[in-house]
Amino acid sequence: MLNKMDVNGKHYRTIWLKKEDKQIVQIIDQRFLPHEFLIEDLKSSDDVAKAIKEMHVRGAGLIGVAAAYGMYLASLEAPKDNFNSYLIKTGEKLKSTRPTAINLAWAVNRQLENVKQRYSHEEQKKNSLKIAEKIADEDAENCKIIGESGFGLIEKINKKKKRTVNILTHCNAGWLAFVDYGSALSPVYKAFEKKIPVHVWVDITSPWNQGAKLTAWELEQQGIPYTVIADNTGGHLMQKGLVDLVIVGADRVTRTGDVANKIGTYLKALSAKDNHIPFYVALPSSTFDWNMRKGKEIPIEERESEEVKYAIGKTEDGSIKKVLLTPEKSNALNYGFDITPSRLITGIITEKGICKAREKSILNLFPEYK
Repeated sequence: MLNKMDVNGKHYRTIWLKKEDKQIVQIIDQRFLPHEFLIEDLKSSDDVAKAIKEMHVRGAGLIGVAAAYGMYLASLEAPKDNFNSYLIKTGEKLKSTRPTAINLAWAVNRQLENVKQRYSHEEQKKNSLKIAEKIADEDAENCKIIGESGFGLIEKINKKKKRTVNILTHCNAGWLAFVDYGSALSPVYKAFEKKIPVHVWVDITSPWNQGAKLTAWELEQQGIPYTVIADNTGGHLMQKGLVDLVIVGADRVTRTGDVANKIGTYLKALSAKDNHIPFYVALPSSTFDWNMRKGKEIPIEERESEEVKYAIGKTEDGSIKKVLLTPEKSNALNYGFDITPSRLITGIITEKGICKAREKSILNLFPEYK
C-alpha cells in the first residue's frame, strides 16, 4: 500500500532534522534530480535562504516549511541581547527570497508570533523548533487529505468510462513540492493505491523543466504510468479526447479563487475550458491569501534569464552538464508564474474538501475568514 513517498523503496520526507544533530536541517537537493539523489545539510538561516532562492527546494508548501526551519536556525544564531530584532530581520530576508508563494510568508509569520510572547531565550528556541515541526506535520497531513478529497474525481471518471483515467498536470505539485504526498499528485497517488488505472501526462514545464525532471522522477519512483510531453502539446491532446482531467497546484490563491501557478498554467486552463475538460487546482489552506481579492494583485516573480537560455542534463558519458540553447547574447524573459482567473477553474481541492473557485464557495469551507 502506498502510504508515503518512497525513493528506491525507502520513505523520505523532503525536509527533516538531521538525526545526529538537531541543529542541522537536511533537504533533498532538487537541482540534481532526476540524475542524482543528494542530501544537503543546511546549518544556518542563510543556508536556508540560499536554498529557497536558488531552488535547492521549491514548491509552495516546501518553501514555507523550509522557511519555518530557517527561523528555527535563526533562533539558534540570534544573540540574546538582540534576539527579537534578529528574528524579525531574518524573517524579512526569508520572505524576500520567493515573493509569489504565500506559504513562505505565512510560515515566517507563524514563527514571528513566537517572538511576541514573553518567553525566555531558551523557551523561544524550543518553541521555534516545535512550530517548525508542527508546520511540517500539518503540511504532510493536509496533502494526504487532499488526496482523499480529490480521489473521488478520478474514481468517478473511471466508473463512467471504464478505462484508464488520463490526467494532465503542469510543473511539479507532487511530494517534492511539499513535505509528503503533494497537492496535485496526491489524488493520483490515492487512486493508484486504490488500484484505479491512471496515466499522467507530464508537461516538461519550461523554463526549469520541473515537470520532466521532478514530476516524472516522482511518478517513476512510485511506479505510476506517465508520459512526458512538450508544454504546448496539452491542447492537442485535449482536442483528441486523450485528457480526462487536469489537476495543477498553486503558489497563491486569492479569496475570490484566482490562482497563481507556474507559468503556462493559464494556457492549460484555456484549453481545458474550450474542450469541456474539468480543470482543478489542488492546494492546502496555507496557499490562500485571504487579504487579496484579485489575481492582478499577486506579485509575479521574475527570475534570471539564464534559466531560459540554458538547460542542465545528463550527457551520453554520464556527466551532468549545463548547455546554452540560444545565441549567446540573446535577451530572455523569465516570469515564474501566471494567473489563472477563477472563471476557468472547475474547482479547488483542499484538505477541507472541494469547492468552486468562487468567494462564497471558498468561504463555506473556511468560514473563519468571512
